[in-house]
Amino acid sequence: MKIAYFDCFSGAAGDMIVAAMLDAGLDEHYLRDQIASLAIEGLQLHVAPVKRSGISAIHFGTAAGHQHHRGLSDILAIIGRSSIPDAAKQRAVAIFERLARVEGKIHGKDPQEIHFHEVGAVDSIVDIVAACAGFDALGIEKVCCSPLSVGGGMIHCAHGIMPAPAPATVELLKEAHAPVRGGPVEAELLTPTAAAIIAETVSQFGALPPMRIGSIGYGAGTKEFEDLPNVLRLILGSTDEKAPETDVVCLLECNIDDADGETLGHAVDLLLKHGALDAFTAPVYMKHNRPAVTLSILAEPEKAGELESIVFNQGLTLGIRKRLLERSILKREYISVRTEYGPIRIKLGFLGPKQVFAKPEYADCAAAAAGSNVSLKKVHDAALSAYLHTPVG
Repeated sequence: MKIAYFDCFSGAAGDMIVAAMLDAGLDEHYLRDQIASLAIEGLQLHVAPVKRSGISAIHFGTAAGHQHHRGLSDILAIIGRSSIPDAAKQRAVAIFERLARVEGKIHGKDPQEIHFHEVGAVDSIVDIVAACAGFDALGIEKVCCSPLSVGGGMIHCAHGIMPAPAPATVELLKEAHAPVRGGPVEAELLTPTAAAIIAETVSQFGALPPMRIGSIGYGAGTKEFEDLPNVLRLILGSTDEKAPETDVVCLLECNIDDADGETLGHAVDLLLKHGALDAFTAPVYMKHNRPAVTLSILAEPEKAGELESIVFNQGLTLGIRKRLLERSILKREYISVRTEYGPIRIKLGFLGPKQVFAKPEYADCAAAAAGSNVSLKKVHDAALSAYLHTPVG
């Protein structure tokens, strides 16, 4: 599997994404041919090597004789008439439709009524289409991304003075459940165009995933900062198809020596009810050799704040340790089997194309056991037997 990892320590812009692809191996002549098929009057592309804080990078830019606002239907017509690959067309259309929906939500308009201003300008059309053509040409099958630096301060745009990141950028990041951080400079580091590309294409946020690195590209931003290399790093690599998928989870932990079992049990139930992936306790000995427990909570990063609030509100601790962990996970599917106690779902796990795990779903077995007044084990064994005797395919 070919993986692309965007390292956004200095944010990202549409032109930086394209430039990083070019630096990582995307053929410039191919890209120029694809963009030429958009048939935008007076369009010119500029590709040049530059340096940002001592790092060699590629800068990608556009210029056109006529800059004007366009609606969604205008942009989709331009993309539809082009000769870029169908997969790239579909992705570009999805990105613009996402932008239209977000802009419509912000301005209280139907997406079809939105005139995109900056996003509809020629350079953003080119950036989105070029990025989509790049994903296709580079054969990228999975896109991953680091936490995103978004900058800060105020910016000038078509609607006047706005905070950075722009409202559209924030809404796109919210939709994508993307981890963000302010700074490290007072400027717009993440543009709506880049946020839309990332929201539509990235399937995993977090640390660099396991891969064999093939090539690295640096896409330069237009601005230069004194203490920050204004570049987007793109790492292209590959991984064994049989390797498990990975994601990133947040581990929350605290030691508790003054809560009874009922209080702890109630807290664990609340945490699971509010979206914890898992919550459990383990015995430990604290200072003065006092017996205690460690409460551990696994959560999706965007849920961590809500779950730690539950722990604090239950009066369990004065502090919580937290860290991001990479997790290997099998691809999962469910099938349903018929038993004398009713239908039971079987959870299947796959390592690449090979099935390596099969287990009856506990909740289904428990409900069937209660309804039939038999033991949980009897339902579990019946479901597993039914699965093993189910014809493949």
